[in-house]
Amino acid sequence: MMLFLFAKGMLLGLAIAAPLGPIGMLCINRTLERGFLAGVAGGLGTALADGLYALMAAMGFSVFSSVLDRVSMPLAFLGGLFLLWLGWKSFTPKPAAVAATTGARDLIGTIIATFALTMTNPATILSFAAIFAGLGLAEADGAGKFLVVAGVFVGSMLWWAVLSGGVALARRRLPESFALWTSRVAGIVLIGFGVAAIASSVYHLVA
Repeated sequence: MMLFLFAKGMLLGLAIAAPLGPIGMLCINRTLERGFLAGVAGGLGTALADGLYALMAAMGFSVFSSVLDRVSMPLAFLGGLFLLWLGWKSFTPKPAAVAATTGARDLIGTIIATFALTMTNPATILSFAAIFAGLGLAEADGAGKFLVVAGVFVGSMLWWAVLSGGVALARRRLPESFALWTSRVAGIVLIGFGVAAIASSVYHLVA
């Protein structure tokens, strides 16, 4: 039964992480610029945030619903500004050769950035709460809940490791100009997500 709950958590983590959004574009971009470890570092920040949101959903979503109502719009606005900054930075990518010299400070910075970006999307906890209820995970006992949360983290981290690994392998077979153009496309996508997040928060504020 415990193993079954852990497996369900892993599937949940994979389901939440797999859709390619701004975090996915950022992970691909970092992998192309700085290598596999940078991509995994970005995934780790997101997996930690996913695990934290899963923990909130597991411990009782109703406790957080009133708080989310108050902070969702400010968080969306801040997240939108952060996405705009990341998109602008993507237009000036580091050369691919720099990937071999990525230091611990860069990796920690990437983890913090993706963790913050994921946490500024309160809709994530709504997804977790809905899926928890749909899979019957909310009724798990204390130990079961933590196994589910651990499974969510492992599943999310597994996806980012596979994505980063695939991009890193493909990077060796592609011309250097591919990384440059991918970075520019990622920048446009990130800016688009940022503008949408800011517009949505402003609309709800004035509506």
